Amino acid sequence: MRDNHLSRRRFLLNMAIAAPAGSLIVSKAAMAEELPKLSLDDPLAVGLQYVEDATTSTAANYKAGNTCDNCLQIQGNAGDAYRPCAIVPGKSVAAAGWCSAWVAKP
Repeated sequence: MRDNHLSRRRFLLNMAIAAPAGSLIVSKAAMAEELPKLSLDDPLAVGLQYVEDATTSTAANYKAGNTCDNCLQIQGNAGDAYRPCAIVPGKSVAAAGWCSAWVAKP
């Protein structure tokens, strides 16, 4: 016969594991809308040659048609003007933008 008794120690351990994971799932969606936009003068943006309008890029490795929207690094909801990016934690980037970390989606 299986013991269904949940000890206080086991309960607290389960809560310690489950609570942070649950809050990440809930807050990830909320955070996507609240992320500040990456400023063009941010040192990371400057280093990545980030522009909010890909067609204005003067970077040697920019190719017409490449945008954040079709980059592997972009996250969030398709169609949103600004979305989170794996390369720029805590900030959102313009879907119409481009940076030197651009990688084609498979």
